[in-house]
Amino acid sequence: MSVCPDLHQHYVRACQKLGQPENPFIAHVLQEADEDDEIRGTKGITLKIAGNNRLVPVQRVTDDDLQVLASVLRDTVLVTGLDLRCNVLTDAGAKHMATFLQENSTLRYLNLMFNDIGTSGAELIAAALHRNKTLVYLRMTGNKIGNKGGMFFASMLQVNSTLEKLDLGDSDMGTQCLIAIATALTQNKAVKAINLNRPLLYSQEEGTTVHIALMLKNNCSLVELHLCKHEMKNFGVERLCEALYENSSLRYLDLSCNQITRDGVKFLGELLKRNQTLQILDLNANRIEDDGAIYLSEALALYNRTLQALSVVSNNVSGEGLVALSDAMRINMELSYIYIWGNKFDEATCVAFSELIWTGRLKPNCTDVEPYEVDGHVHLAELSHGLRKHYYWTPSYGEVMNKDANASLAITAISEH
Repeated sequence: MSVCPDLHQHYVRACQKLGQPENPFIAHVLQEADEDDEIRGTKGITLKIAGNNRLVPVQRVTDDDLQVLASVLRDTVLVTGLDLRCNVLTDAGAKHMATFLQENSTLRYLNLMFNDIGTSGAELIAAALHRNKTLVYLRMTGNKIGNKGGMFFASMLQVNSTLEKLDLGDSDMGTQCLIAIATALTQNKAVKAINLNRPLLYSQEEGTTVHIALMLKNNCSLVELHLCKHEMKNFGVERLCEALYENSSLRYLDLSCNQITRDGVKFLGELLKRNQTLQILDLNANRIEDDGAIYLSEALALYNRTLQALSVVSNNVSGEGLVALSDAMRINMELSYIYIWGNKFDEATCVAFSELIWTGRLKPNCTDVEPYEVDGHVHLAELSHGLRKHYYWTPSYGEVMNKDANASLAITAISEH
C-alpha cells in the first residue's frame, strides 16, 4: 500500500473499470487531498464529501458512486475518516459500505447522517461491525432505520468492543429498541458516547427512561448521553438522578426538549450538590421556570464545583431565576458557559448578564447573548452559540474544536486523536 497514494487518479481508473461516470464532487475532494502537502506524514485524514457543502458545486453521492469510492479507499491506509452526510445513499449503498467495513482496517470515523438508509441497510452495517475492529465513531443520524433497524445495532453492541461513539438520533427507534440498547450498554465497556434522540414512543409510562437509569447504575464507561425528545417528565428525571448518585463516569447529560418542570429540576439540583463528575447539562426547551432556575442556582453557588456548561434556553424563566443564575456565576468560578436565550428578559437580567460579560467573568463566545445599549438602557441580543452549534453541520474547511459550544458527538474527529 502506498503511504500517499494518488487518490484522484485511482478514482478515475476505478470509474473506468466499473463503467461508472465520475462524480465531479468526489473527484474535487480527492484532488484537494492529493494536493494538500500537510497531510503527508500525518496519521490520517478525513474526506469531507458532505452533500450539504455550499462552497463548491455538489453532485450528491449515489449508491453507485459509493461502490467506486469504496474500491478506491480499500487500497489506502491514509484515509481514516469519511464524511458522507446529506447524500442520497440507500440500502444498496449501505451494502457497499458494509462490505467495505468488513475488509477495511483503517477507517475510524464514518458519518452517514441524513441519507436514505432503512432497516435492511442498518442490518448490513450492524452486521459488518460484528467483525470490524477499527471503526470508533459512527453517525447514523436521520436515517429512518426504525425499531427493527435499531435492534440490529443493539445486538451489535453486545459483540463489538471497539466502537466508542454511536449516534442513532432521529432514526425512528422505538421502545423495544431503546430497552435493548440500554441492556447492551449495561455490559458494553467500550461505548463512551451515545445519542438516542427523538425515538417514537407511544407510552406515557417512561419505561425506557427507567431502563436507561438502570443502565447508568451499572455502566462505568459512558461519558456522554443524549436523551432529547424522550417525552421525559419529572418521574423520569427522578429515576435518572437516583442512578447518577451511583455513577461516576457520565460528564455530559442532554435532557433537552422534554417535559421537565421545576419539580423535576429539584431532583437535578439535589444531584448537583453531591455529583462530582457531571460537566455539561442541557435543559434546553423544557419548562423549569424561576423556581427551577433557583434550585440550580443554589446548588451551583453553594455546593457544586464540577459543572462547566449549562443550557436553560427556552424554559419560561423570568428575571428572578435568571438573576439567580448570574449570581451563582459570580460565586462559582468553574461554571464558564451558560445559554439563556428564549426566556423572559427584564432589565435586571440584562444588567446582570451584561456585567458578567463586561467584567470578563463570562466570555462572549461562552454564552448566547450579547449586551447593547439604547437610550441608556441595556438589552441583550442573541448570538448563534450553544451546546450543539455544529451538530448538523461543520465548516467545510478547518476543524471546530470548541468543546464549550458543541456536542462532542458532532465535532470530535476520531482520526485526529
